[in-house]
Amino acid sequence: MSAKLSTHVLDTKNGKPAEGVKIDLYQVTSAGDEYILSTQTNSDGRTDQLLLSDDDMRTGDFKLLFHIGDYFYDSVDEAPFLTVVPVRFRINDETARYHVPMLASPWSYSVYRGS
Repeated sequence: MSAKLSTHVLDTKNGKPAEGVKIDLYQVTSAGDEYILSTQTNSDGRTDQLLLSDDDMRTGDFKLLFHIGDYFYDSVDEAPFLTVVPVRFRINDETARYHVPMLASPWSYSVYRGS
């Protein structure tokens, strides 16, 4: 089992993977948020590359910013209620797999630690 951090975004309004959602990853430190990368979801609602893997994995607090409002902007009659959804989490074991799936609509979201 190789270490990794991954994510997956599902569009619960339309019942499909959310393609084209911008995602930013930061490590949260006492000195502030340290930018790591920006990416976006593919046609399966996943990123083409892992967010962190093997040698990049480290313990600590992290934040994912899901730019969900931009994704839903053209699919609702008015501007989406949600704009950018921050998700803070902790990596306790740099040798483990961490998966952070998001179920999203223009009005709500759910996030959990997947497998």
